[in-house]
Amino acid sequence: MHDYHVHSNYSDGAFLRRMVDAAAEAGVDGVGIADHCNVSPDPNAERFKRALGFNLDLTYERRREAIEAVRADPDVAVDVFDAVEMDYDPAHEAAIGDFLDEAGFDYAIGSVHGLDGANVHTRSHFADKPAAERRELVDRYFEKLVALIDSDLFAIAAHPDLIERNPHLRGLATEDHYAAVAEAFRDSRTVPEINAGRLLDDYGEFHPAPAFLDRLADAGLRVSVGTDSHEPGVIAPRLDELEAELDRRGLDPVRPDELVDAADAADTADAADR
Repeated sequence: MHDYHVHSNYSDGAFLRRMVDAAAEAGVDGVGIADHCNVSPDPNAERFKRALGFNLDLTYERRREAIEAVRADPDVAVDVFDAVEMDYDPAHEAAIGDFLDEAGFDYAIGSVHGLDGANVHTRSHFADKPAAERRELVDRYFEKLVALIDSDLFAIAAHPDLIERNPHLRGLATEDHYAAVAEAFRDSRTVPEINAGRLLDDYGEFHPAPAFLDRLADAGLRVSVGTDSHEPGVIAPRLDELEAELDRRGLDPVRPDELVDAADAADTADAADR
């Protein structure tokens, strides 16, 4: 069992060593430190990430030194992966690709957080919009998710129905949305994530939600798993729920050797074609 999606103090999580120790105590074989990162050239995005301290584009080398120090500690009985959770927007693919090539993470997770100039979690931004406009925004969310998958920049697509966390967008996804995403995954190296980040609090479901996960499982897709933890105390209970869900569905999550960096795989394929 591996937890490929954990945050540390290099974005909005607890101290890196505390997160690693908690994952080891939970019994995983490996944990991926996948801090938030955004390389959008938009000035508003720049101000937002600096205000929140999402500065991995500036600090990833320091974090890599910290990860290497943890790996070298004989008391650490778990593999530790140097990963990233990257905000994705189709308009910024070139900047994202250049940064991922430069940084050389073990793997990259792609996420769609931005919609209509706001974070999907910002309930107030969507609360007063007419139903038709909210449906159009959900269409746009899934278009961006399909573009993320098609880009082949990422090994994992995180929480692929993040809109469900927002009650003003919840329930607007359709079977057509699910079918488009499943088709994109079938043609991509990117794998969907079963994410337990809101399972044990107010939202109370995995991402993807049950009907969406049914569609992905029926398509025979590989999956990764992530607790999306920001505090050490939630890793173990979320992992317990993930293992139970995998057993119930008869799913085997990808192994580290299968979770190759998507960009590196694309480069290798291009070289072979030449």
